[in-house]
Amino acid sequence: MSQPGIYRLQCQTQSYDWGKLGNESKVAEFASASGASVDPTKPYAELWMGCHPNAPSVVLGTSSDDQVSLKTLIEQHPNLSTQAIYDEFNHDLPFLFKILSIRKALSIQAHPDKVLGTRLFKEFPSIYKPEMAIALTPFEALCGFRPLNEIAHHLEKYPEFSQLIGAEITNDFVNTVGGQDVERNKQVLKQLFSTLMNSSQDDVTGHLATLTSRLSQKPTSDLDTLDQLVLRLDREYPGGDVGVFSALLLNYVVMTPGQAIFLGANEPHAYLSGDCVECMAASDNVVRAGLTPKFKDVKVLVDMLTYRYGSAESQKMVPVSYGSHSLLYDPPIDEFSVILTPLKSNQDEKHPPIQGPSILIVTGGAGLLTGEALKTESTFPLKEGFVYFVGAGTPLNIQAGDQGVEFYRAYKA
Repeated sequence: MSQPGIYRLQCQTQSYDWGKLGNESKVAEFASASGASVDPTKPYAELWMGCHPNAPSVVLGTSSDDQVSLKTLIEQHPNLSTQAIYDEFNHDLPFLFKILSIRKALSIQAHPDKVLGTRLFKEFPSIYKPEMAIALTPFEALCGFRPLNEIAHHLEKYPEFSQLIGAEITNDFVNTVGGQDVERNKQVLKQLFSTLMNSSQDDVTGHLATLTSRLSQKPTSDLDTLDQLVLRLDREYPGGDVGVFSALLLNYVVMTPGQAIFLGANEPHAYLSGDCVECMAASDNVVRAGLTPKFKDVKVLVDMLTYRYGSAESQKMVPVSYGSHSLLYDPPIDEFSVILTPLKSNQDEKHPPIQGPSILIVTGGAGLLTGEALKTESTFPLKEGFVYFVGAGTPLNIQAGDQGVEFYRAYKA
């Protein structure tokens, strides 16, 4: 009998302090569809879909005494991944698929490339961690360095910022960035960022207190978006976190549902609020330097960044059409791509065979899923929060119910 190509998964949640609480969290909402109980006082930050050993997904439909992990299923049937992908990624999936529900800002961070990852990390040394985030709800992030003229303007607009940096480096930056020498611009940007991140805690605390006190005395109507963001980040991470000043250097990106950003290796970013679908290479490798109580590896972060700069809009990805109703988010890497299929009432969609493994999660509505080319395949219900693994080469037929259906599908081809 042919090996089935579709398997429903039960996936694990991760509880971090920045996650949304209880049923306010999409993570908790989706996890409850597979029987997870929800504690209204607990933060539900991430839902992990994949083979990562810190939260491996398991296949539903087996006896509770003998649950089979997705990784074990793939090891038993490498054809579900294809032999080439199975061998290349050491019997694992090339990606980790997630839902994130963010109540307060995550750390200022970047993910190392393969060379730096090999030096820094032992558990997953050679796996770098590019990632892509697609908004499920209104979503905010800091992403990449701002255009340099904006940073120069902030040094003038926020005197506490320029006083923390010091007159010499501030003047060097302002006098340089009007030119067209990109490498020289990157040098002074690195110098500015390094000076900020290496400032003494007393200096950061003092200048930040002065800044927030000054802004707090203004009428709310006189505070612009960045003023409000600085005050909010200081409330979320009180006591003088240098990451609050990073908002003056990094692009503030606002996304509506369906909009996406791609974050390559060695690029600074921080998610601020909202719910998103996230896909990444299967690694936890990260270097942090602000908006966090965790260890801050400032030297490594300063040295690893590319110091590319550009507008907030330039950080966003543009999807392309896929099939009759779907959109394809295809970042410039080999490890993963993501398909969004949003169907209206009683619409149907076909996904042709993908020559690699995939995972899909239903994020709204209901419908039916069939691996139509396999005579042994059943029809599977699509309900909000349901997660399925789809083996390589399995064509799909999707039929929406009366209220429509929406799902995201991550894959490697």
